Amino acid sequence: MNRSESERLFRNAQEVIPGGVNSPVRAFKGVGGSPVFFATASGPYLFDVDGNRYVDYVASWGPMIQGHGFEPVVRAIRDQAAESVGFGAPTKRETQMARKIVDTVPGIDKVRLVNSGTEATMSAIRLARGFTSRDIVIKFDGCYHGHSDALLAKAGSGVLTLGLPNSPGVPQSVTRHTLILPFNDTEAVHDAFGQYGDQVAAVILEPVAGNMGCIPPLPGFLEAVRRITSDAGALLIFDEVMTGFRVARGGAQALYGVSADLIALGKVIGGGLPVGAFGGRADVMDHIAPEGPVYQAGTLSGNPLATTAGLALLNTLDDAFYSRLAAQTKALTDGLGELARGHNIAVRINSVCGMFSLFFTSQAQVATFEDVSRCDVARYNRFFHAMLDAGVYFAPSAFESAFVSGAHTETEIELTLAAADRAFTQLN
Repeated sequence: MNRSESERLFRNAQEVIPGGVNSPVRAFKGVGGSPVFFATASGPYLFDVDGNRYVDYVASWGPMIQGHGFEPVVRAIRDQAAESVGFGAPTKRETQMARKIVDTVPGIDKVRLVNSGTEATMSAIRLARGFTSRDIVIKFDGCYHGHSDALLAKAGSGVLTLGLPNSPGVPQSVTRHTLILPFNDTEAVHDAFGQYGDQVAAVILEPVAGNMGCIPPLPGFLEAVRRITSDAGALLIFDEVMTGFRVARGGAQALYGVSADLIALGKVIGGGLPVGAFGGRADVMDHIAPEGPVYQAGTLSGNPLATTAGLALLNTLDDAFYSRLAAQTKALTDGLGELARGHNIAVRINSVCGMFSLFFTSQAQVATFEDVSRCDVARYNRFFHAMLDAGVYFAPSAFESAFVSGAHTETEIELTLAAADRAFTQLN
């Protein structure tokens, strides 16, 4: 497959952009080779600058849950842009978006709109510390909550892809109040609270980890963390930037029946435009300025383009949609698993509704960062390039989740499985 124009554009980009990209995983350092530059997209397909077509399982890292160029979203953006792209002042769309989130996501009484997932989690942490008057925050190994200083220690996603367990530029004095525990390890949470319980402001976690691959919670884990934090007077923060409106209409809280005190959202709620939000219990949210003493602000927060696009998308998502999405995801992952077994290739596939990950490993389960770190990354990289050359675009990292959209049909699944059959052949 010819990608000479992508290669030329990447060389040009490297002259003026660090690494040639504006987000590290895009550089293909985790898989080798040069990144693909895309020009257009439609439904479940991407088209690069060389005219090649790809079945897309990156979905702009999650938000394109109805596929690319989804007409209700495109029309809403076009109509809003004709009125104004921004005011820096209140609009009715902000309240409509907030009402939609409050009415749909369990545990949210009030919500503040921001501009990114990083901003949402960073603000939620600040609020939790201000509300509890405590300093320590517990996160989990391999979970990525954006690139704010306090949460970058032992993060997942691009940090794992580049082999950077921690980031230079983050002083130890900033991260010394961050405790890192193994994901899905209830005993470790018990032990940490036994030692530091009265100092812990919050526990933050992805209820379905998505930034070290798709790692669902083990039975009882979320319930135990909920119980432990409540008993200690600490807050529980669910980072649902990825899972919100992705794994169920009400997110992971609705799927697993466990409610957090604060919830961070992003991705899907913007319909593909930059957006974030954090919300939760009214008594906690009332500590945010101007109502309370904890300061948080944003010039473009509640931008009318993002809120309009997000509302247009969210209004199309009902329970029937998620049932179809889960069925399509299962058809794809079952097919991939069957093909791998047929080629005698050891894989483990984790999935939750429209999210999935394929791990090259013979382990019985992949449930922790330690499990992920034992997987065969080199084999994933070969698989990635074989699929890319066959016209299927997976994440350029073994540590990222893949996403199915409502635009994927049996046709795209069959194309993907045919490509995977050839890719698995090349791996033997």
